[in-house]
Amino acid sequence: MGQLEGKTALITGASRGIGRAIATRFAAEGAAVVLVASRLGAHGNLAGTLEEAVAEINAAGGRAAAEVCSLLDAEARSDLVQRAAAHFGPIDILVNNAAMQRADMPSRVNTEQRNQMFDLNVNVPVELAAQALPGMRERGRGWILSISSATVQQPVVPYRHTRESALVIAAYGASKAALNRYSEGLAHELAPENIYVNTLAPESIVLTPGAEYVRDIARQFPDWAEPVEMMAEAALSLCSGTHVGHTAYSRQWVLGQGLAVRSLDGKTVLGDAFLPVDLG
Repeated sequence: MGQLEGKTALITGASRGIGRAIATRFAAEGAAVVLVASRLGAHGNLAGTLEEAVAEINAAGGRAAAEVCSLLDAEARSDLVQRAAAHFGPIDILVNNAAMQRADMPSRVNTEQRNQMFDLNVNVPVELAAQALPGMRERGRGWILSISSATVQQPVVPYRHTRESALVIAAYGASKAALNRYSEGLAHELAPENIYVNTLAPESIVLTPGAEYVRDIARQFPDWAEPVEMMAEAALSLCSGTHVGHTAYSRQWVLGQGLAVRSLDGKTVLGDAFLPVDLG
């Protein structure tokens, strides 16, 4: 029996990348998964769509459904958990993966851009947690995982890349730092009710369709990149155990817990967790 057998998970930002990988991994462990994205169909030139992600999981024998929701629309997201629960039943696991980055020098990020980032990166995870809590409390269990970022820390000098690349992430990192702090407080509030709240950040750049630019760099500096399977494995651990209030980093967490990095179907151990799986 899979680690998540009988559970239902809601994952935002799940049409591609980290969210899709987590949904696929959770489905392989027996969870029914509801994938959320802002639209059906393609998003610019990025590979992967919501309907393709759902179809792939179902074709592999899992159970998946789609919910289209523009998370920046407060009214549209106000009943998202309730709508998601209509597919497979009450939500046991909430994964807040959807996020927005406005990359610019800290002095040039304007109020509208900051408001959008903090709304999607902080308010949405908190609101969805609030929507999920009544059902979790009724069943006496639950898991809430929000995807954070290593950008919460200012890069140290000398910068690994350029000065500009180290500075344009400041506003985004500030929003993720706020998410970490809020999640930690929420975790300690809810732990006595067997509801486990944590955050998880990639330790390196995750090799997703949106990060093709890093593949050439990763051939020279393997520690700059990590396979998407690393995040999926760490997320599975944090959404199946009794961990409370961790701000976890993918590679550290997986190795520290003595876990193997597995393929998204769970059937294959991928080998040395320090190396990217496929640099193309």
